Order: sequence, then C-alpha cells, then structure tokens
Amino acid sequence: MSAELLQIKNLSLSIGENAILKNVNLNLAKGKTLGIVGESGSGKSITSLAVMRLLPKQAKITADSKILFEGENGKTDLLKISPETIRKIRGNQISMIFQEPMTSLNSGLKCGEQVEEAIRLHLKLNKVIAKKRVIELFERVMLPNPERMYNSYPHQLSGGQRQRVMIAMAISCNPKILIADEPTTALDVSVQRAILQLIRKLQQESDMSCIFISHDLGVIAEVCDEVTVLYKGEVVESGSVKEIFHQPKQGYTKGLIACRPRLNIRYKELPTIDNFIMNDDYQAEVYTAEARKAFQEEIYGRPPLLEVKNLSKYFYTKPSIFGKEQISVRAVDNMNFKVYPGETLGLVGESGSGKTTLSRTILLLEKPTAGEIFYRGTDITKLTKTEVRKLRKEIQIIFQDPYSSLNPRMNVADILTTPMKVHSIGGSRKERIERAAGLLKKVGLSITDLKKYPHEFSGGQRQRIGIARALALEPKFIICDESVSALDVSVQAQVLNLLNQLKDEFDLTYIFISHDLAVVKYMSDQLLVMQSGKQMELADADEVYENPKTNYTRELIEAIPKF
Repeated sequence: MSAELLQIKNLSLSIGENAILKNVNLNLAKGKTLGIVGESGSGKSITSLAVMRLLPKQAKITADSKILFEGENGKTDLLKISPETIRKIRGNQISMIFQEPMTSLNSGLKCGEQVEEAIRLHLKLNKVIAKKRVIELFERVMLPNPERMYNSYPHQLSGGQRQRVMIAMAISCNPKILIADEPTTALDVSVQRAILQLIRKLQQESDMSCIFISHDLGVIAEVCDEVTVLYKGEVVESGSVKEIFHQPKQGYTKGLIACRPRLNIRYKELPTIDNFIMNDDYQAEVYTAEARKAFQEEIYGRPPLLEVKNLSKYFYTKPSIFGKEQISVRAVDNMNFKVYPGETLGLVGESGSGKTTLSRTILLLEKPTAGEIFYRGTDITKLTKTEVRKLRKEIQIIFQDPYSSLNPRMNVADILTTPMKVHSIGGSRKERIERAAGLLKKVGLSITDLKKYPHEFSGGQRQRIGIARALALEPKFIICDESVSALDVSVQAQVLNLLNQLKDEFDLTYIFISHDLAVVKYMSDQLLVMQSGKQMELADADEVYENPKTNYTRELIEAIPKF
C-alpha cells in the first residue's frame, strides 16, 4: 500500500466565472496530520468539501483534477466514482468535523440519535447495539454523563460539548481520514485545548490520518506534522511545521505568521499580510515598556470614567406555589474595578464565566441584583428610563457576531443613520448621510458601500460596519464583546489596529472582552480575569501574564497555543 493515503493532484475548481481553486496539490500520509492554513476565502474549506464530494451543484472541476484515496478497494479517484459509492465512503472511511456544531447538528433530534443514525447506516447494526456504541463513543470523547447526553438536544449542550458530539459522530465508523474544519474557532482556550488533545489522542489510538483546517497558526503548529498554505485558491508554500513556522519563504506566509499577537512582545501596530507582500523584510515597530508606562501614568492620573462597586447579577428559579424563588446562577458575583479615560480594560475567562452578563449589566440591559455602577461620578443604576436613554449615546457596544448583529433588510446608510435619528444627531437626513459616509471612510470602507446590504460584505467588512455604527453616536465608552473572535488572523489584525487608531482619534475608552488571551494582552492596559461570575485577578496586563496569582489564570495562559 502507498504511504500516501490521500493525494490531491492539479485540483482546479470554479463557480460561475470565479476560479476558486487553481492547481492545488496536497499529500496526506498514513497516520499523519496535514494542516491547511490561509485567510477566509483562500480555498481551505472548499478543498475539504471536494474530498467529501459535498460541493455546490454549480461547481465545475477541470478534467485533469484528481483526488486519489487509498481505500478498502485500493486506490480510487474520488472525483470519478458514482454518488452511491461516495456515500459509502463519506462518513465511513473519510469523515468530517464541521466548523459550527450548532448548525451541523439537527436541532430537532437528540444528540445520541444523530450519532446512532450514522452507525446504523454504515455498520448495519441494530438499534440496541448501535445505542451501546454511541454511549461508548460519548465516554471516549469524555462527555460527562453519556446517558444524559444521549437524550439531550443540541441547544442543551455547551459549545465544547456539541463539538465533542460531532467528534463522536465523525469517529463512529473508525474512518481512515478525519477532516477537521476549524473545529475550535468559537471555543475558549481551555475548551480548545481539551478538543485538540482529544483529537490527537483519538488519532494515535486508531492510527488515523487527519486534515486540520484553521486560520489559527498556533493551533496548526500544535497539532500538525505538515503544513500547506493557501492564498486565493493556490498553494503558496508547503513543508513541515518546523520549516513553515521558523523558515517561511513567501511574504504571504511571513505575514500570516506575524499578524497574530505575540505574548512576548508588543507592537505599536500589528503587522498585516499586506506589509509583508509589499516588503518581504518588513519589521513592525515595538511598543516599548517605557512608552507604555508613560501612557499609563497619564491615564491613571485622571478620575475613573467607570467605577463598579460590589456589582452582582443573579438569575433565579421560578418560585413554587408555597416556596420562595431560589438563586439559580450567580452570573456576576461582587465585582469591583475601575476603568480610566483612554484605557482599555481586558476581560477574560472561559465561556460561562460571566463576561457577557457583566457587560450587559454595565449597559443596563440587565438589571443589577446588587451593587453600584458609577459613570462620570453618577450611579447609573438609579437613573430613570429617560436618563438611561440619553446615556446610551455615551456607552456603546460592538457585538461578537458581525453576521447576526446587522439587520439584513437595512442597507448600510439606514444601519448607520437610524441611531443618529433616534438620538437627534444631525439636522436632516442629508446631514446624517454625510456623517455616515465619513464614518465608513474612518473604518476603511467606501461611500459607495452606503447603498449595499450586509450580505454583500465579508465578515471583516461587516465588523467594520458594526464599529462605524457604534461610533455614530459619538460615544466615549465602548464595550467590545468578542468583536474579533469570528475573524481570521489577518482581518483580525486589521480590525484591532483600527480599534486602536479610533481610540486615539476619538479619545475612546474600551472594555475588551475575548476568549483569545493573546489578543486581550495586546489590546489591554489592565486585565480582569473572571471565573464563575467571580473576580479572580485584576492587574496590569503584562504583570498578569508574567506572574499570574491564581491557578485558574495560570491554566488559561498555559492553554494558549504557542509557536
């Protein structure tokens, strides 16, 4: 048998007039992990879908393209076999973990039934034996209480648990190849680490080959043997992990590696891919400790813009007929901190730690159970509804998901001018449109984009529109809630640079929330660590990373993929 389990040869694919893949060549050896990296739109996912034969109907593949698989019946060109034959291979010999487990799982079926269906289809087992195998798989992927998980629906599980269900389904038939398409993108670092360790463990146990697709180079460096870099549908560089990460040859690869924030160095601006494409020897300017100290002495010499005192937010169970309501979740429990004008306070913690509830409580979108929130010296928890409405101009939020946070029925002009109209900014629609055009220019978009709708933009462009909307009311304080987590590393670097530029230009103050600790460290002056609603640590961001005071913080830092 050939050492190469899968060979992709001269794969060229187009949709309509658009060439998506151009002569892509990849080799996957038995028992090895091949990483495929690149920006969104580089062709990573479409390559994996070609292997699975799950391409859209309008996709056209050139006649000389080949995907050779060393399967149970010898070497087979997956592009040439019948639909019936590929169905027998798909999910059985070649399996896939999709990026978003919430949309990949059927919300109307129990998790166990969905995994059981795949087993009964491919292995022809009866229901009793198939169910027993599902429970064993759930134990194998370390899901707590497998029996309960079997009878749970996807919405009843956390993101990490749903991803484990997807992994159980993918390995249920002992595939020869596992394709993992961005399997940890939406997960916090500790859950991500557990998922990566699980995939490695399962691979070693069954001598399975793996194709691992990600825009996170830290993840790729941690799990892969070989790496292929894609750019606009073409392979620009291939080699071992050591070669690609320590001796990259192409400017694009150098930029892709450099634009991720580092833990051991601060740059004034994050490098971008364009910097390296234009100048192969580009060197980013370092933000020195002396300059940072001088800036912090200036901002901490002012009175705080926001002060949170003994803030708590509890959620309660419904009371019984004769009983009292009971505390169900202490989402925010006795928080105390200050945020100074011009500062960025970083907020980190695992999913469920209370970060988003804290931000919603500060914005008064949730009513505090106890405590005080002082903004410009006034306790805003005691304001009337009319006063809170006026306050909304000053305190804004940039949401996590640039896809669901913009109204798909409104064009960009309406998205940006509606808040202005509500808060009586601008004397006429013409004046508000002019302001909207100026905001688009500030965030790196064009005045011609005013007439477009959200679906006409990429994820990074949509996030820029979300930033422009937050700036429309001329706020002084902005909460960035996971505002770059849905973006690939190159677009993320551009948006982070933009946020810092706007902060300086408009004298803004940020609370920056993220599960990506490397990003938070780069952005933050102080760092606040949360666990289960409680404040675990609050100190200078560099100090927290260098000398964490709690085991929890230390574990979060150790879980960051490094290369």
